[in-house]
Amino acid sequence: MKRIAVLTSGGDAPGMNAAIRAVVRAASYYNIEVYGVERGYMGLIEGDLHMMSRRNVSDTIQRGGTILRTARCPEFNTYEGRKKAAESLANRNIEGLVVIGGDGSFRGANDFYNDFGVKTVGIPGTIDNDLGYTDRTIGFDTAVNTALNAINNLRDTMSSHERVVIVQVMGRHSGQIALHAGLAGGAEVILVPEHTVDFDDVASVLNRGTAVGKTSGIVVLAEGACPLEEAMTEIKTRTGLSLRSTVLGYIQRGGSPTMADRVLASKLGIRAVQLLKENKGGVVVGSKGDDVIEMPIAEALAVKPAFDEALYEQAKMLSL
Repeated sequence: MKRIAVLTSGGDAPGMNAAIRAVVRAASYYNIEVYGVERGYMGLIEGDLHMMSRRNVSDTIQRGGTILRTARCPEFNTYEGRKKAAESLANRNIEGLVVIGGDGSFRGANDFYNDFGVKTVGIPGTIDNDLGYTDRTIGFDTAVNTALNAINNLRDTMSSHERVVIVQVMGRHSGQIALHAGLAGGAEVILVPEHTVDFDDVASVLNRGTAVGKTSGIVVLAEGACPLEEAMTEIKTRTGLSLRSTVLGYIQRGGSPTMADRVLASKLGIRAVQLLKENKGGVVVGSKGDDVIEMPIAEALAVKPAFDEALYEQAKMLSL
């Protein structure tokens, strides 16, 4: 394989630039030309591609976001849209495509491979860490640390004013960010979509804290667990505590990636290029422990995301 392309798709995640950098420089190492695709699958359909060199990715490993930008592209969900994208690659004699994104991006890559035989390799880039086939996704570690820093700062203020704050974090239908940031931040309560929210139990925990002299607290709420307004109302009604709320939102998707995300992105980017060099496609790369793994996209998407129940119980054990 002499020429490949790389794109980022879906929500941005810290470490995507490190992955782009690894793809471009690994390809250069193997004497493979690389084209960058602007704005994900939309740019592929519109033919918005440009050749990239090692210099194009200098001074990017520490940057958040994605230098290739990203966009949602409903048109790529259609056969006609994917046909236009395939023509964009064929017109430039591009034989392989690296897709950095989450489950939706991977489904598009799998359809592209099945419909037109384009060799695709997926790299997991999403802060949600909701792809079951891999231990970690690029961006998760940074997002957790961003949430943790916010929790640390909020605890200072809540202690000063003797209040409880509900901190809503991202994750879609996954409680991974809430669980890890909540445990590391010493949250009194962690609410995740993997468990039905029991407000009587939440109130019991907070009231028990009040009974032993606690005057402040942190409740970490995963966005998919329940609406923030409902949590505020139900907890206030059952406890009478002075409550505040903070929605961290997009702040979790930006910022300089951590060491862990930079290393993971570099390892996965290199392996993605190696697989294309071996003329393989329709696969994703990921991590298990310290090892880089690969498997067919369809098989990877069929693996149900695992929630660490043991860690969740340990977090509850340490909450008060």
